[in-house]
Amino acid sequence: MLWILRRVGISLALVWVVASIVFMALHLVPGDPAELLLSTGGVSPDPAAVAELRERLGLDLPLMTQYGSFLAGLLRGDLGSSLVDDYPVAQEIALRLPRTLELILAGTLLAVVFGMPAGTWAALHRGGAFDRIASGIAAFLLALPVFVVGTLLVLVFAQMLRIMPAGGYVPFAQSPGQHLILLTLPAIAIGKGLAAVVFRMTRASVLDALSKDFVRTARAKGLGPRRILVRHVVRNALTPVLTVLALHMGSLLGGTVLVEYVFNWPGLSTPLLRAVEARDYPMVVGIVLVISALFLLINLLTDLLYAALDPRIRTA
Repeated sequence: MLWILRRVGISLALVWVVASIVFMALHLVPGDPAELLLSTGGVSPDPAAVAELRERLGLDLPLMTQYGSFLAGLLRGDLGSSLVDDYPVAQEIALRLPRTLELILAGTLLAVVFGMPAGTWAALHRGGAFDRIASGIAAFLLALPVFVVGTLLVLVFAQMLRIMPAGGYVPFAQSPGQHLILLTLPAIAIGKGLAAVVFRMTRASVLDALSKDFVRTARAKGLGPRRILVRHVVRNALTPVLTVLALHMGSLLGGTVLVEYVFNWPGLSTPLLRAVEARDYPMVVGIVLVISALFLLINLLTDLLYAALDPRIRTA
């Protein structure tokens, strides 16, 4: 329990550090942030509008007062309001975040379902035809950018074969079947690189586990190949695979921006791109903080899984 509390405490401290960095970034930008937000096309904004925006954002207050108000708002779940339409940032994120998480989880599930069994089989048949072909496919998938894969999927399955829609979104409650159909191509696009990484790491981890003394001991005791594989090889090979999986799940948060744009999936990418273009500071800060917190949460859950798979980690 103490180990878990320590990990949770570290994660919360990192969230505070990220929030502080994001807050200071506004004040480290050269020039007046309010003037930068209102400047368009190189034309200087009206001084009255700049003063009004400074007052609205609280930029006319002392720095530490602003910092305290910023942290207090975070504790209340108040991320401010959009400068474009005055819509609460927290409500916009709450509406779109589940869709982005659904896309990430679907891509991760596809990567695990295809990558781990294929990597295990390739390791058990090292040097065989399947191993060579699968390794070549994995290298090819790693070389393809996400937006290229997304465009190719739309071209082949939507334009040429006409068996899948090019994009869009339908709520699951409205039509579960159509929702899953629309989710398929974006999930494949975002999960293809992770599947290749999981395959390669699983293959390497299983090969390493097969060479360990405890596997040879199990064989000498007369244990069957399937029991050795499940209880000794796969379980010991899971830890490095989980490490890579957790790190790349965090990177998927960035990859979803392009995938959601290509497939018109209404996740966090739409308000983020719009906010960057319109210099909507509260919206950009809110989305960046949420993405950072999710990345830290993923790493915390990975640490807890480590402890469940290997109790020795709890004493580290």
